[in-house]
Amino acid sequence: MKRLLIFLSFIISHFSFSIAQERLIVLNEGMWQADNGRLTYFEDDHVVSNSWFRDVNGQKIGDTPNDIIQVNDNLIAIAVNWSNIVQFITPDGKAVAATEDIPNNRKLCSDGKFVYVSSYGHECLTTSGFKYFDKGFVAKIDITTFKTVAACEVGYEPEGIALYKGRLFVVNTGGYAAQEFDHDYETTVSIINAETMQVEKTIDTGVPNLYGKMSQYGRYLCINSPGDYYEIPTASLVFDCEKALSGQDCFVRFDEPATYNCTTLDGKFLAVGSSFSYITGGYEFSCMTIDPQTVMETGGASGLTHTLPGTLKADFENMNQPYGIYVNPYTGYIYGTDASSFENAGYLYQWTPEGQLLGKYKVYVNPGHFLALPPDGQHFNSVNQIVNRKLSNRKLFDLQGRRVSSPRQRDIYISQGRKFLFK
Repeated sequence: MKRLLIFLSFIISHFSFSIAQERLIVLNEGMWQADNGRLTYFEDDHVVSNSWFRDVNGQKIGDTPNDIIQVNDNLIAIAVNWSNIVQFITPDGKAVAATEDIPNNRKLCSDGKFVYVSSYGHECLTTSGFKYFDKGFVAKIDITTFKTVAACEVGYEPEGIALYKGRLFVVNTGGYAAQEFDHDYETTVSIINAETMQVEKTIDTGVPNLYGKMSQYGRYLCINSPGDYYEIPTASLVFDCEKALSGQDCFVRFDEPATYNCTTLDGKFLAVGSSFSYITGGYEFSCMTIDPQTVMETGGASGLTHTLPGTLKADFENMNQPYGIYVNPYTGYIYGTDASSFENAGYLYQWTPEGQLLGKYKVYVNPGHFLALPPDGQHFNSVNQIVNRKLSNRKLFDLQGRRVSSPRQRDIYISQGRKFLFK
């Protein structure tokens, strides 16, 4: 038995563990106008690299990246705001193209054939020439050519964007209202036909400055409002896309923010709210779990609790500056980030799906956005148990070298010289 343990220890120390279950890209914004955005690549229980894009491509990713999505099995899109590009990479980090025609780009969504991008800008070069806008716009990129094929004006400074039943739902902020003085904060959601790129409907929510992260679960959206940072208080919305399309009352307002929010595997929203006031110069934080179906069915009377799984709430309260929350859609593991001082390296936190803290890892400046890659052996849009079904037919050993006939989910085992998390 002692020899077996020594042998297994040797294997663990010297073999590369190719069967990774947790594969996460963290988008570090860096500091605005410092050209120091970075990608962190995290695998299972450790940071592989805090300069992943540069490691792979030998160059910087750009200034202030602020969104990342997976388009299909072979393509990822990243909005690099202040560099005015949408960068496309493969899941192994290799740069394949960059679309440079969408200035001041913000958020992304995709149907697998096109990528849709919101922009604060006022002009856009498309395949049919330049388009000019008084307000902000949404651009449509064809991923076969990486050219912008169409663009559509929406409200001032549009932010979050989501796709539902062939329609783009775009939240408008009017976020430059305090600096430009020629317009007020926006209170609207624009609904665009994704095929024709024409606005079909505009929903006035009455809630100003619909800014920042927006999560989607099917027909439901979680939308944040930071208010005006002075007299107008923070708020959040649960928005029902199906009801919006059919002309019904389509949103419920809560008088607290959902600044950093994400979707769980069972269709809820987890949110960490951050309320900042220029009057006091301070932040106030809150936590919520939102069941959007119950919220809409009850008109907001129920469906919201001021809780998060396990120790998440306490762990977020102990951070210097919470900056993001995310649930891995393949495994259910939960991640959060702390921007710390906003000027130095921040931290990535990892929890089990039940909310047990597993670790805290140093990443880079302002880590705010996440993309989970499918576990090794799986594919985007095809989350399944192929890897583990194959492994379950092999000889498995626990970390003490004992043969295991009935592996348990979320335990670590060794098979054929490799360690892996059984899911």
